[in-house]
Order: sequence, then structure tokens, then C-alpha cells
Amino acid sequence: MKADALRGHLDGLLLATLDGKRLHGYAIIEALQQRSGGAVSLPTGTVYPALRRLERAGYVRSEWSTVGGRQRRTYSLTQSGMRTLNDERRAWREFTAAIDGVLGARTASVG
Repeated sequence: MKADALRGHLDGLLLATLDGKRLHGYAIIEALQQRSGGAVSLPTGTVYPALRRLERAGYVRSEWSTVGGRQRRTYSLTQSGMRTLNDERRAWREFTAAIDGVLGARTASVG
């Protein structure tokens, strides 16, 4: 998938991946790959700065925990993050419906 196609949707993708879960950064990257059927593969240099930005905004919180015998920072949604995720989902449905109206159906030509 082209990186440009994800522009503007990274926050929503990360928040959705954390919905109901507490994951460390690499697990978030793996979950994105798995849930997208391999189409979304983001480098750590994209994901970690975005997670820090989302944390500063109050949408996610992080804490250190032991995962597989190693200390890792795990991330989870805050209440504000859940509200933002719901807003992102609503905006996505509106966007895809509008685009599908143009690209999805072939209409009879006028004239």
C-alpha cells in the first residue's frame, strides 16, 4: 500500500489497533500488518513518534511492563482516545461512502 494512501489516517489506525488492548510498539506494528492482510507495514520510525504524539495529546497512555521476560513500554487508549477513535470511525465511514459514490458504481452516461 502506498504511504500516501495512509496519510491522515495513521492516528485512527493506531487508535483502532489499541481498542480494548494494551500492546507494546512492535506488537502494534504486527497487529496492523495482520489486520490489514499485510497491506499496512509501517516502520518503527513512523509508529513510535506517532505513539508519543498521541500520548502527549492524551489519547493513549503508556506504562512499563514485562512482556516475554523483557521490559517494554505498553500502550492503551484513554477515555479521550476512545472518543477520538469513535470520531475517526465516523469520519472514515462518511469518507468511504462519499468516495464509493464516485468510484464504486458505474452510472449511466447522460446525453
